[in-house]
Amino acid sequence: MCVPGKSRSWLRLFRRLALFATLSILLAFVSFLALRIWESERGPPLEAWHLFVPTEMTAAEIDHADWAAYLTAEQRVFDEVRTNVVDKMPADQEVPANRYFSASAVNPARFADDWNRSHLLLPAGSPKGAVVLLHGLTDSPYSMRHLAGIYVSHGYVAIIPRLPAHGTVPAALTAVHWEDWMAATRLAVREARRLSGPGRPLHIVGFSNGGALALKYALDANEDRALARPDRLILLSPMIGITSFARYAGLAGLPAILPAFAKAAWLSILPEFIPFKYNSFPVNGARQSYEVTQVLQAELIRQANADELRRLAPILTFQSVVDSTVSTAAVIRNLYALLPPGSNELVLFDLNRSMQKSLFLNADANVALDRLLPSPPRNFRTSIITNASPTDAELVERRIEADSVEETIRRLDLAYPQNVFSLSHVALPFPVDDPLYGSTPANPDEFGINLGSIMPRGERGVFVVSLDALFRITSNPLFPYVRDRIDAELAQPSNR
Repeated sequence: MCVPGKSRSWLRLFRRLALFATLSILLAFVSFLALRIWESERGPPLEAWHLFVPTEMTAAEIDHADWAAYLTAEQRVFDEVRTNVVDKMPADQEVPANRYFSASAVNPARFADDWNRSHLLLPAGSPKGAVVLLHGLTDSPYSMRHLAGIYVSHGYVAIIPRLPAHGTVPAALTAVHWEDWMAATRLAVREARRLSGPGRPLHIVGFSNGGALALKYALDANEDRALARPDRLILLSPMIGITSFARYAGLAGLPAILPAFAKAAWLSILPEFIPFKYNSFPVNGARQSYEVTQVLQAELIRQANADELRRLAPILTFQSVVDSTVSTAAVIRNLYALLPPGSNELVLFDLNRSMQKSLFLNADANVALDRLLPSPPRNFRTSIITNASPTDAELVERRIEADSVEETIRRLDLAYPQNVFSLSHVALPFPVDDPLYGSTPANPDEFGINLGSIMPRGERGVFVVSLDALFRITSNPLFPYVRDRIDAELAQPSNR
């Protein structure tokens, strides 16, 4: 029997609770926005390269363009940046550490070859195959030039597209969509296939965000006969999963709707002194990278459930065990765990576990490798590059084949340098003699600055960037292993 008085009491209580919950959520949201505004307003002012957005081709336009048209549009973008940013540089920003200052040693326009632009590299003689190399977020084609050189030496055509919103000004990333990057990937593959001719091997190499794009293209080509299917995927630090903060990055930029709070559209506003990479990072960049990983994950799961991943090109991935940009666990859990047994391989670069350095490793880093990998047998080959022993700086390759528990150990003619305790996300595609990022650059003056050999000592607050950023290793002392593995891949006949 229902008592009307009690029903009304419960209804009033429910309404009060609902009102309280609504007000609490609203208060929390307003507090978040206020904190975000306060945090962003504390940062440095926005400069022209944070405000001017050049006109890039849209995904639809790229899909209907050829390579020549893409390069023509790219030139227009660089002309816009020169007219609206470089030529209008205020006097207080005409400093040597500003890449947009025309007289700066790090201004890319001063170099014989501006690696911010798309690159097409042709081999001597008739092409034996083609490769498309995709750079990472905030990056440029420069990060893929050493890998491209390996392919060209084997007779491959190498195409490194400048992905939309890269290589120009950080503000370009405030307006880009991940679909634009995918369209540029499709265009580069079309041109690579045209130049190499049908029937020749096609590889796609992706670094970081470019790794996600490479994998997404391969999944699309699995189901779309109009897309050329790659014969091999090589991924370096692929962005299969990132931090959960990126999911809510759009909320962090909400105050920027009001012009007075434009700085809220940026997660970091930093000096731009690297000629081929942005330091500043907008909210939209984080949001688009997150959307790529979500679309990619949904597609992987769908094709795995439909048993379509067996037609995917074999994947070789190089990944540091510790990575503060992408999730190493996601590479294993969200990609390799879904792949059917076959010729896929994961190469993990372990920490330097020599005795002296292990004293300073935190507990999580020390056990990272054990937590990441499931026990064998696994459905993919695993190669771990690690110290021969806790007291030995020399490295070995510990390999377990797919569907096996037997481990083979191969000693490598490599060792971690004494001052290196691990690799990093950004280091993998650069050898130590790289003129910009290398620890022992072959030509340190080629690009006006060398970041890999800087070892600052002094007081805090003096440098224009945090010492933490300079502390991160930017080149790969184990790059010879990466090069040798790719050489071995190219020496084998195509499996398609």
